[in-house]
Parts: sequence; structure tokens; C-alpha cells
Amino acid sequence: MTRVLSCIKPTGEGHLGNHLGALRHWVRLQHERESFHGIVDLHSLTVPVEPGLVGERTMALAAMLFAVGLDPDVATVFVQSHVPEHPRLGWVMECTTSYGELSRMTQFKDRASRSQTEFVSGGLFTYPALMAADILLYDTDEVPVGDDQRQHVEITRDAAERFNSRYGETLVVPTATTPPAGARIMDLQDPTSKMSKSTRTDAGSIGLLDDAAAIDRKFRRAITDSLRQVAYDPERQSGVSNLLEILAAVTDRNPADVASEYHAYGPLKADAGAAVIEMLAPIQARYLELMKDPSELTRLLGIGSARAHEVAATTLDRVHSAIGLLPA
Repeated sequence: MTRVLSCIKPTGEGHLGNHLGALRHWVRLQHERESFHGIVDLHSLTVPVEPGLVGERTMALAAMLFAVGLDPDVATVFVQSHVPEHPRLGWVMECTTSYGELSRMTQFKDRASRSQTEFVSGGLFTYPALMAADILLYDTDEVPVGDDQRQHVEITRDAAERFNSRYGETLVVPTATTPPAGARIMDLQDPTSKMSKSTRTDAGSIGLLDDAAAIDRKFRRAITDSLRQVAYDPERQSGVSNLLEILAAVTDRNPADVASEYHAYGPLKADAGAAVIEMLAPIQARYLELMKDPSELTRLLGIGSARAHEVAATTLDRVHSAIGLLPA
């Protein structure tokens, strides 16, 4: 069975766009592929963080991943720092990638050029090597990524091919794949921008933990237009089209088909809000249940981390043997 790896960094509460655009596809894919999902907490350290914050966010993200439907007995859900092979192979990958390759990575270039006074950690420079280790440890066949992440898979492929050239065929060279087309969810107050929790105000963003009243209020205040017609036309009616996209995604329909059922904006807003509230209710209930039982959440993570460690240890042993390091 094809093995797929998707990782996510614990950076705070997710939003509706995360769920409709990615998370629910992970849930479906777990039954079609051998799925590994890493919560890459070590990558959070490339910027200064308050003590304890990364751990809190890791627990919250794990609870959300299980709440949306990832099954720990089907998909391997693990915490990166719980699998010590990650930094160990990360060092080997640092020694396998070149300074030039790392310096050309977009995120480092952008951060380094922004300010001469801003703290830029060495980890921000070398983290693509750790990301390569994240992928290569699991003999990953496919890495579903958007266009902004393809560069990371390419440097991983280059590192794997270079290692194999030096030491013999040892590492599986992964392929970047385009994930299933998910709904492109835009900000309810600025439908020309993607939904995000990092905007100045959260009025246009639906958090996965927002209560029903807040969700209803945000949808009723969603920006539309003055054309007074309901049509799926992202170019001319971005706000209305965003509402149609959301309602269609939640109800597994086509946005154009949904549009044919409405003649006014008010009912569309109300129905979109109601559908999102209904979809999120069981997710929120399961999330709160897990957050109130940290021992159960830890147990579920332990299942995935043990499985991940077993696979990763086998790969790292193969790497060390290929290099010729002295066995312990």
C-alpha cells in the first residue's frame, strides 16, 4: 500500500479553511493509503516561544486531529519530539544538503531579508534538513503539498538521491503530489483573501472551536455585494461565491447547484452558518472530551508514536549501516 506523510505544526487553533481544505481529506485518505501524520513540534522552535506553550498546543492539536476523525488504529498520528530518530537523521541530512541549497529556501530568505535586528535562528536555516528527515524516516512514497511546499519535497528528493549515490540505495525518494481539490475557503470579511487566524481581526475567520452564536453572527455579517443575485461567480461575486463554496463543501455538493436554490443573500448566510454549526458540533464535543482526559489523549498519541518509532528506527539503522558507523 502506498505510504503517505502529512505533517502539521502546532501553532494554535485551526479554522474552517484548515478543516475543509485539508483535515477532512486526511480522514478520508487514511482508509485508502498507509497514512502517517506528524505533529512537528520541533519545527515550532525556529522562533522564540514561551515555556510550556508548544506542549499545550501539541496536546490541543492532537485532540483536534482525533476529534475530526483520524483513527489511531488506522492512521499513525505521532509527535515528532517523541520519536528521537528525527533529529538524529536530521543531522545526517544537514551533512547531505549543501549550504547553497539551504540558503535558497524561500522562508529563510524572506525572514533574513526582513530585518537586520530581528532574531533569525540557525534552526530556520537548517530546518529543511530536519523536514527531509521527517519524510525519509518513514520510507514515504507520497507527500501531498501545495505549491508553496513543493520546494521542501524537492530538497528532500535531492538529499535522498545524493545519499543513495554516495552509500548505495538506502532511502526511498518521495514524490510530491497534489492533494485532492479541497474547498478554497476565503475570509468572510475579505473574500479576496484566504481564511486565516493570523489576520488583524477574527471577524471573518471561523475557528473550529467557535461557539454556535459566534459562527452564526460571523456568517450573518459576511460581506456579499450589491448585485442582489445568488450566482457562483468568484470573479464578480467573491463574497457570495465563498458562502456557496462553504455550504457546498459542508454538504458535499457543487457550489453552482447550491446557488440554484437561493434567490437572496440572507437565507444563504443563515443556511451556511447552520450547516457549519451542525458539522462542527460533534467535533467540538469530542475535542472537549479528550482535552478533559489528558491521560486518554496521551494514550492515543502513544499508539502512533510507538508505531512511528518502530518504522523510523529501522530506517535510521539502515542509514547508519550504509554509512558504516560503528554499531552500538
